[in-house]
Parts: sequence; C-alpha cells; structure tokens
Amino acid sequence: MIAPEVLGDIIATAADLAIVISDMGQILSVLINPNHPSFGKLDHWQGRDVRDFLTLESVGKLEKQLAVFNANQGSLKSIELNHVDNDAWEFPIRYSFHRIGPDGALLMLGRDLRQIAEMQHQLVQTQLRLEQDYEAQREFETRLRVMMDVTRDAVVFVSLSNGRIVDLNAAAATLLGDGIPDLTGTAFVNEFEGRKRPEFMEALAEAAITDARVPMTLTSRRTHRTLNVTARLFRAAGERMLLCRLENAEDSTTAADTLSENLAAFYRDGIDAILFTDRMGIIQSANDAFLNMIDSASLAAIKGKPVSDFLVRGTVDMRVLIDNAARAGQMRMFATRMMSEHGAQVAVEMSATWLQSVTNPAVVFVIRDASRAEALRKTGGPVSDEGMRSVMELVGTATLKDIVAETTDVVEKMCIETAIELTRNNRVAAAEMLGLSRQSLYVKLRKYGLLSRDS
Repeated sequence: MIAPEVLGDIIATAADLAIVISDMGQILSVLINPNHPSFGKLDHWQGRDVRDFLTLESVGKLEKQLAVFNANQGSLKSIELNHVDNDAWEFPIRYSFHRIGPDGALLMLGRDLRQIAEMQHQLVQTQLRLEQDYEAQREFETRLRVMMDVTRDAVVFVSLSNGRIVDLNAAAATLLGDGIPDLTGTAFVNEFEGRKRPEFMEALAEAAITDARVPMTLTSRRTHRTLNVTARLFRAAGERMLLCRLENAEDSTTAADTLSENLAAFYRDGIDAILFTDRMGIIQSANDAFLNMIDSASLAAIKGKPVSDFLVRGTVDMRVLIDNAARAGQMRMFATRMMSEHGAQVAVEMSATWLQSVTNPAVVFVIRDASRAEALRKTGGPVSDEGMRSVMELVGTATLKDIVAETTDVVEKMCIETAIELTRNNRVAAAEMLGLSRQSLYVKLRKYGLLSRDS
C-alpha cells in the first residue's frame, strides 16, 4: 500500500539510523535521519561487513542475534551496539531487528543513545564526586571527633538560632555534670542558674563578636561550679553557630594568681632595674634594683620626678626612648649613662616597652648595668697604632692646621654617625643630642654623605 520511494523516507524519519544487512551481515543499504545530521556521511559503509564498524564486544552481540535469526528461533530482541568508524569516533545505537523479503535480509532500526550515554556518564561522575565529598566529610568529622576527645579544653557547639547544644566533648560534659548523649540537643541556657533564654543568647552573641573576648561568668545548674564561658561566632552551612569554651573559674583564678605572684617576685627580686613611667616620662614605680643604681633611699623620694633627671643626656635620651617605643611598641639595647642622686655615673643598656592603654598608657624601662662591659672595651687603649701611623704620615706633608682640620672632620663624622645610630635615625633628637640646629645637622649630613642613610 506504500510506494517504495515513500517507504525509504518513512524509515529514515522513524529511526535515527536504519541499516539493511544480509543474513551474513553485509551492509546492503544505509539510511540516516535528515533531522539527525551528526552521523555525517556513511555511504562508504555500503557493501562492507557491518562487523567492520562495531567494537569488539558489540560483534559478539550481533553474532548471537544473527545465529537466532538464521535458526528461526523466535523474534529478535533489541540490542545495543557501539559503532566505530576508523577509530575516529564512537557512538552507541539501540537496534530493533525486522525481517524483510524472502532473501533473508534484516532491517536494523537504530535509536541514537549518545545523549543517554552522556547523561549516564554525568550521573556516574556526579555519584563519584558525591562519594568523594562524603568520604571527605567523614574524614573531617573523624578528625573533629578525635580532636575533641583528646583535648583538655571543654568545648560546646551551640546553635544561635534555637540556642540548643549541637555537640560537645567529654571535658565539657564533666563540667556541666551530665553525659554527652543527654546534653546534646538540650537548651544551653538550661545548664546555668538564673538565666533566661533570649537575654542569655543575646549576651553570649554580643560577647562573641567583641574583640576583647571577655568571658561570661556563669554557675552550672547541676554541679554548682562557677564557669567562665568564652564564645566565638562563626557560620557553617548557612547557620550561625557559637563555639563556647568552658573553664573552671577557680582554676583560672589560681593560674592568674600564680602568674601574678611570679611577676611580682621577679619585679621585686630581679637583678635588672625595672622602671614604670607615664607617657611623659614621669616615674610612677621602680624596683629596688633601680633604687640601688641611682643610690636613692626610697621610692617616695623619686616618684613623680622625670626619668630624665637620672640620665646624663637628660631629655634627649628620654625623648628618644619614649618616642621610639610609642612608635614601634618597643626599643631595645639603647646604650647611655645614668646619673645617681649624688652625681655618680654608670654605663647602662636600656630597653623601653610601650604599654598601650586607653586610660593610662605607660612605658616600662628595663635597665642593665653595662659598666663592666664598657671597661673591657676600653682595655685596648684609646688610640690604635694604625690611627697613630695615619696621623704621623700627615706630618711633613701638610701643615698643622690642615692635619687638625682633617682629624676634626673624622671625629665630627663619627660623632654624627653615633648620634644617628643612637636615635634610630631620628634627626630632631640627634640634632638636640649634638647641640646643633636641625638645619646645621642636615648640612653636615650632606657634607659626609650621610643624608640618605637609614638606621
């Protein structure tokens, strides 16, 4: 009922790829769906064995189908075959087999499975990535669990949205007085006395976002212990969480008291002189080592005086020390000389530390006696033989006035270099130390090539 020239178009349109083969597998005809041009031209398949364009595993499937067909053992089932063309490309096709004509020819109507194969490949890759993510998550959870089990710090994770305990370790459970399974999922506020949930969570969140991280002092409802709770806010998977560190207040007080006692003993019995002043250099406190260094009878006799009264170079050294400490936080190994109340001088090495405080900033000086080291440095004699020879070589070649002028320049350059080094390149302080104006110091720095020096 269908004309032959129309039948070919119907077959080509009904399938993505239609192949007519003989009972031995020779390709008699190839029809490609005009709406499916991705196969390209397959005219070179005609007259060839279909096995030449199949992968090795697909050849076995086709052999079984042809054996069933030739033996007339019932209808043929649809199978999937993978085609290759000169190893350039490969594509899977699902074929249904239909007997046509008395000569044993077979019509293979194929449906392109590349989209399905690509989708299956993506599903497999997605499944593999999910399994990898799952394994990575398990690994992180294991690490977290091991860390929480072995750490001595008591840690509790609390959800900020509902205020309930999400997780905690054994140390936290011990301080709260119950087991981990019983505490997990309970309201964190219920573990403390005299607290309401909205106010408690708001105060905890506010303490977590401050830079000071001041702990909240709470009393455990079960153990009646006084606990310090330090919270930190973070976000995980879109949910805000609080990491709360619990600490027994009695242990914290004991540790703080021990540190305070040790620091007080070091300040009282240390061999180095320790001096506290305000930002203007006015003495506020000093230890006995400093009183012995300046031969002072008591702290009351020097309290309220400027530290410059006990420095040989006075306010010059004091400004250098305080300005550099305030700018950099500290100043180390500043060599100078201190003067006692009776005028005696001693070589010292000083370090200054700036203690930043909003209300009462202070400067701490640690002073070490360097007189013995200075004496050892002076044992080599004031003038070296090489220096004497350099001066003697000038005799006879220059006038006395020229010799004195040249040696004066050398000494002047050394003094300026020393002042720049002591003041850490603070030109104003160096000029004051040398008794020069700032303009005169810059002239001499330019003269000796020291203007661009960084100390």
